Amino acid sequence: MSDSYITVKQQASDEFVVNKSRFIGFAAPVETEQDALAFIRGIREDHRDASHNCYAYILGKNESIIRYSDDGEPSGTAGLPMIGVIRSQKIVNCAVVATRYFGGILLGTGGLARAYSRTCKTAIDAARPVIMKPTNVYACSLPYSWWDRLNHSLSTVRDASLSDIVYTDQIHFTLSVTADKAEAIIESIRSLTGRSIVIGSPSASFVPWEIQT
Repeated sequence: MSDSYITVKQQASDEFVVNKSRFIGFAAPVETEQDALAFIRGIREDHRDASHNCYAYILGKNESIIRYSDDGEPSGTAGLPMIGVIRSQKIVNCAVVATRYFGGILLGTGGLARAYSRTCKTAIDAARPVIMKPTNVYACSLPYSWWDRLNHSLSTVRDASLSDIVYTDQIHFTLSVTADKAEAIIESIRSLTGRSIVIGSPSASFVPWEIQT
């Protein structure tokens, strides 16, 4: 789907040590350059005693904005390798900061490039890549007698999910369905529940979905 794009689900971090240098990778989803710069600024403030706080970010489905910084490391050993990692995973609207606490052992240009690439990949993995898809979101209610059947059926459907479940006189919940599959899935659900389900008018949104492998 051309409107879909891959980003990360949440802000997260992870770290490792190479030759006594501590590398910490931070990644976050961002929508604007202001968001990216605020994220970077926050990490730098939290780690102002670090040897380096290098960063990279890509914004826009067509990579309309690409920025990176080596933050004092030899040119081309940090920011650019990080951009390479982000692009290799086709991720956009994501900012990554790689923080290094120097351990006293020089890594060389090749070692630095590998370490910063690894830091970026580690951060992205921690932040969990997801695919953002145009999604129809419905407020629904259903009698208890049909709930197990619906829940079991949707557990095998990758393009639909249930959330915000509330148990009262009936079961009330939010149904999210990818826009390209919505018509077929909604009709299937109506049939499955003997048309006893009440489905509200959809609201359109971009929703994170697991990347199918």
